Amino acid sequence: MQIAKSFSDPTTVKLIITATPAELESVKKHVLGHFAGQVKVPGFRAGKAPLEMLEKSIDPNALSNEFLEHAMNSLYRKAMEHEKLRPVAQPQVQIKKFVPFTELEFEVETEVIGNVKLPDYKTIKVAKPPATVTAKDVDEVLESLRTRSARREDIDRPAKLGDEVVIDFTGKNAKGQPIAGGDGKDYPRILGSEQFVLGFERELVGVQAGDKRQFDLTFPADYGVSTLRGQKTRFEVSVKKVSELAKPKLDNEFAAQAGPFKTLAELKSDIKKQLKQERQQAADRNFENDVVRAVTAKAHVDIPKVMIDEQVMALEEDEKRNLVYRGQTWQEHLAQEGITEQQHRERHRPEAEERVKAGLVLSEIAAQERIEVKPNEVAGRIHALKAQYQDPGMQAELDKPEARQDIANRLPSEKTIAKLVSYSL
Repeated sequence: MQIAKSFSDPTTVKLIITATPAELESVKKHVLGHFAGQVKVPGFRAGKAPLEMLEKSIDPNALSNEFLEHAMNSLYRKAMEHEKLRPVAQPQVQIKKFVPFTELEFEVETEVIGNVKLPDYKTIKVAKPPATVTAKDVDEVLESLRTRSARREDIDRPAKLGDEVVIDFTGKNAKGQPIAGGDGKDYPRILGSEQFVLGFERELVGVQAGDKRQFDLTFPADYGVSTLRGQKTRFEVSVKKVSELAKPKLDNEFAAQAGPFKTLAELKSDIKKQLKQERQQAADRNFENDVVRAVTAKAHVDIPKVMIDEQVMALEEDEKRNLVYRGQTWQEHLAQEGITEQQHRERHRPEAEERVKAGLVLSEIAAQERIEVKPNEVAGRIHALKAQYQDPGMQAELDKPEARQDIANRLPSEKTIAKLVSYSL
């Protein structure tokens, strides 16, 4: 096989592949073997006729078509391996010369993963902030426990800070259309907790059961639901109930009711321990992400456009699934944002490119570090997940081959990130 290679850009390659007679002869024998059990040759049992006689009994066009398909597929794979190219799209193929079974030259053009130039990742250091828990943090959890345990007493007076109101509400955009995620029914809210849109609870100070309120607020830029960020919204609220909270005292008796604790000090200690564990896990995840970002930022990668396009579509599909969960259609979402579908995709392109780049960088580092995943590691992860999730349905899911394959696909990245973290510490 002879290969002539050229690049029109760093990720688009063109190969002109010329087969040798020996390669074509091997392909021909292989293809004739495919027909052996399908074509009956007089005087011979199925599959026992000599190839020369078998060939005479096969439709020439059928034989030629299968020969071409098999030859080009086989030679294309070998050419990619020989040139150490990693294709990421279906190739465009053009036959340049074909003399049945003796000569074949064809051209393929496709997108490939370009050059991946890694930085000296072993020397990249990232600061790891400590996971701290203050006395105030513990007090906030205790206050939350007291609130959940409080006795609710309906009252016939204007609501004040610290009271709980139960409301129905709807949020509408500037066009008067309901916004997804901006409504609720029988929604309890403790005035002063500021756990919804900033300013929402202040508007309810002074209400009584049966009252209705209407007011305008803007969702903050960092609001948890991305589709609502910056949305100016008119809220219409119906107050169904106002209650005063009689919170229990913070004492040993309260601690005993909250769990297997004899004293308030034991409860505080347990809260601090749990908070520390949660924050440490979050800090570890954030640190891993920071390390990967730091390494990725210093790497140079020629990324095929098709890979970024596919990631953009994956992000879009995730968003569509979330919208279905919130009861909003894709077109309603686009109208609410005031953008076209193409503009929406372009907005996601930087994130998509960053994700693809990070994946390619991690893959290259895994190759340099010779990171492999052994079968017992996959089995160990499945065993650990089964111990974590006791639900029979989840157990059955973990037994499926696709679950095993998914874990096997994710473990190399996890091991590579762990290696980078060890260098960064």
